[in-house]
Amino acid sequence: MSTPAPHGRSTPAGPRLPEGLRFSKGHGTRNDFVLLDDPDGAIDLDSAAVAALADRRSGVGGDGVIRAVRTRAAGVDAPADAPEWFMDYRNADGSIAEMCGNGVRVVAAFLRREGHVREDRFPLWTRAGVRTVEVLADPTPEEPAWRVRVGMGEAGISRTGRTVHVAGHDLEVTDVDMGNPHAVAFLPEGVALEDLDLTHRPGLSPEPEHGANIELVVTRGERHVAMRVHERGVGETESCGTGVAATAVAAALRAGDDSRLPWRVDVPGGSLEVGWTDQGEVTLAGAAEIVADGTLLL
Repeated sequence: MSTPAPHGRSTPAGPRLPEGLRFSKGHGTRNDFVLLDDPDGAIDLDSAAVAALADRRSGVGGDGVIRAVRTRAAGVDAPADAPEWFMDYRNADGSIAEMCGNGVRVVAAFLRREGHVREDRFPLWTRAGVRTVEVLADPTPEEPAWRVRVGMGEAGISRTGRTVHVAGHDLEVTDVDMGNPHAVAFLPEGVALEDLDLTHRPGLSPEPEHGANIELVVTRGERHVAMRVHERGVGETESCGTGVAATAVAAALRAGDDSRLPWRVDVPGGSLEVGWTDQGEVTLAGAAEIVADGTLLL
């Protein structure tokens, strides 16, 4: 990848970004991202630049930054037959993440809007491997969001004896691997999901080596749950696609539901639907919206 243009200016915090960098802003159930169209891998995106872009006070603002780049130009390890497009996803603190379910849907809509992809169904390369997306509906004047379903891969489930400390309780955790790590816990009776203080990360014991996203869940009805999430490298967000998938997997396991019928998962930013293919792959469907385009003046 090339370095920023010589005339790039620095913010007081010090990160150096190319002046005139074009960006878009999108979200999936209010999990929001700064989107960069970089087909040829020309943008030098280090952790400081990511953090500057994602900063909600001095930058564009977002839960993360997604660079849409051709896999061959991305500088990542990928097999020769990898899909053409790579989702280069970074958390708001600049750290690299393996996967992002809402981000996959949003970048799929972005690639379609930019004319890079014309098919309704196409694969993307991610750090967690291939993810196949399907555009179910294009935006309309009445409904500005795209509707996209993504294959999330198979879930890895383990019971490690891990607990999470929240609201004075040590709750048993189900570890769910959706290409990135999740710790899912169900709240006991008398603890309201809405009243939890997630301004600080709940403690996990023992702590996973590489951390984990933490999902706290309550049951709302048949195949219907609600959750809040504290994301690794971000903090609490209004939605987390892989976390929604992990929550549905853990909820189905807890309920003894092997029907593979869809589950509804409510998050502060909206609702998403989680299903399963006949082969056992988890799917995630919901809205993806591009809300703004701009040019960086930093």
